[in-house]
Amino acid sequence: MELGVVGLPNVGKSTLFNAITKAGAESANYPFCTIEPNVGIVAVPDERLDVLGKMYNTKKITHASLKFVDIAGLVKGASRGEGLGNRFLASIRECEAIVHVVRCFEDANITHVEGSIDPIRDIETINLELSLADLDAVVTRIEKAEKRVKQGDKEASFELAVLKKLQEKLDKGQPARLVSLNKDEQVFVDSLFLITTKPVIYACNIAEADIAKDEDSIDNVVKVKEYAKNENAEVLVISAKVEQELTELEEDERALFLEDLGLKESGLDRIIKIGYRLLGQISFLTAGEKEVRAWTVTKGAKAPEAAGKIHSDFEKGFIRAEVVSYETLVECGGYVSAKEKGKVRVEGKEYVVEDGDVMLFRFNV
Repeated sequence: MELGVVGLPNVGKSTLFNAITKAGAESANYPFCTIEPNVGIVAVPDERLDVLGKMYNTKKITHASLKFVDIAGLVKGASRGEGLGNRFLASIRECEAIVHVVRCFEDANITHVEGSIDPIRDIETINLELSLADLDAVVTRIEKAEKRVKQGDKEASFELAVLKKLQEKLDKGQPARLVSLNKDEQVFVDSLFLITTKPVIYACNIAEADIAKDEDSIDNVVKVKEYAKNENAEVLVISAKVEQELTELEEDERALFLEDLGLKESGLDRIIKIGYRLLGQISFLTAGEKEVRAWTVTKGAKAPEAAGKIHSDFEKGFIRAEVVSYETLVECGGYVSAKEKGKVRVEGKEYVVEDGDVMLFRFNV
């Protein structure tokens, strides 16, 4: 799963991304991987794995993971190839969700490209570029569809109607994800790989001094929340500077620092969890002495598909799955006890996996 981090210059995007990648590098539970200088992989926080690790006295704990991509090269005119626009657009199309960093702090020492702090203006600058890029792609498809319609292609008529709906929204500078679609239309739109259909997290980057304040007392944050509400986007309040400082602390110091700030978890952990949820992902778990691990599947996945995440042979030769929820397993104090109490269920091919299922697969190849 890939999240693209975007934002105008001097909004804190690079600071936040550096905090993300440094946290990944220092994670004991997931080996950090730098694929390119602007790509980092981090573990999805999951306290359940530590509990199971102790229960099974396991040798290894492996978290699910997310890939973050620092999308560079955005300036006004990116949709027309200005700056590194073409590279920017290519990179962001490959991502599954967008973390849009928005500057909500004042600092006379950090110049804003527009000369003043205005989060809504900044959001609309980027969103306009994304909408224009999608509009170009949609107009090109419309021209091709119209030719096919004249040739009597019935499928083209369906596609043209959907493309016109997209064009109407994009013409107004609004994201394509706001277009109301039925199931068949959604399948077609997904095949277009439009940028503005991707889910968005607006990361409000606030001053370190504001981190302990009530979010709704910060004017710029309130403005972003109102804006996001109209386009079904998520909002996360974060201080990139604080996140950077957290990565430089030992684990026990980090916990004390968060406590002093009145926070339960870091902003990075919250970004990862929201991204995971936005992409419709859940984790099922496997546990044993050799390894305790979280495996990622899309919500609604059935047992054989989950088995295939471990190994393709598991899916091909799937017989059944032995399943117990994490909560039940912990209550029982272990797998053997859970089985003795009749809490371990035997599920077949049609079983829909739930988040936190601890699963053991039986297969035959």
